[in-house]
Amino acid sequence: MNPALILIDYTYDFVAPDGKLTAGAPAQAIDENLAAAIGETIEAGGMVFVVNDLHLENDGSHPETALFPPHNLLGSPGRAVYGKTAEKLRAYQTLENRQVFYMDKFRYSAFAGTALDILLRQNHIQKLELAGVCTDICVLHTAISAYNLGYEVTVHKNRVASFNAEGHKWALEHFKSSLGFTVV
Repeated sequence: MNPALILIDYTYDFVAPDGKLTAGAPAQAIDENLAAAIGETIEAGGMVFVVNDLHLENDGSHPETALFPPHNLLGSPGRAVYGKTAEKLRAYQTLENRQVFYMDKFRYSAFAGTALDILLRQNHIQKLELAGVCTDICVLHTAISAYNLGYEVTVHKNRVASFNAEGHKWALEHFKSSLGFTVV
């Protein structure tokens, strides 16, 4: 089977100018690239996994509560996929389409506490492309999990973004030099 596209946290709260924890212009700049990647993946017979952060309001037990303002809250519009990327996903949302999967995550890594690894293995997928935000937080932690689980990973520089330019640059280098991933 073709590689899977793992789209991480490309939501209103992380991308929109008025998002609760926005990566701002860098995240908005990758919108068309992500929409194109979804189309390319689906048209090639691949699968897209949309994995989004989920938080509960006033959750004092979650470690992110002390680090970041409330974001991607259950039931909030901030959890919606952003922009042209959302439009492209809607174009493929039919009952017959078994190529797009949505799942919630409660930690940085898209693998932590989710069925992602099971679904990938069930569909004989070993090659992944990671895309979305933030390069140096959730994309990075997902990359490390993918490495530890033995997946072959590609990251396109124009399909990831962060609110931290230095962190973004560092993570891209880490993907290449420490994880051995392909960075395009």
